[in-house]
Amino acid sequence: MRLRPDLAYLPIMNRNQSLFIIGPMGAGKTTVGKQLAQSLGMEFIDSDLEIQKRTGVDIPTIFEFEGEEGFRNRERTVIEELTSKEGVVLATGGGAVLDAQNRRVLSSRGFVVYLHCTPEQQYERTFRDRNRPLLHTDDPLDKLRELMQEREPLYRQTADLVVVSERRSAQTVAKEIQASIGAIK
Repeated sequence: MRLRPDLAYLPIMNRNQSLFIIGPMGAGKTTVGKQLAQSLGMEFIDSDLEIQKRTGVDIPTIFEFEGEEGFRNRERTVIEELTSKEGVVLATGGGAVLDAQNRRVLSSRGFVVYLHCTPEQQYERTFRDRNRPLLHTDDPLDKLRELMQEREPLYRQTADLVVVSERRSAQTVAKEIQASIGAIK
């Protein structure tokens, strides 16, 4: 766990503030986010699921017909809207931080937690999942390493708190986040 040094002296999180979870695919954003929302009595929203609900199709279909750029445009719109809600736990897609506007609204509208895990752990958690269009390659582990190299600096730049989810249960990770934000009940 690591708090940004410039925030270490501030009160961690107020009751109406939202909590945004960022990190790579397979880091546990949705699972941890659901646990946090339940423990904190907040609404849980997954931006990828919201996109699927609005379009009526899964993410691989969006990628197939609109490409990654089309998906990212939809993602930007959804994140802009969802981050304006108060008192929610929002799990974003792994690539949400690629967009500068997403990074700005996440940072300015809530408390951002980066769930970190290695590409190897991501692979273990995602290799059977056919709903991951970026992993439809000959070498998904290499792709995960490439994505991490590109996105890691953006995750860290955006996050108020970094928590390692590697080989840890969602409940343990959620409790650590709650302790860090001063929200243990």
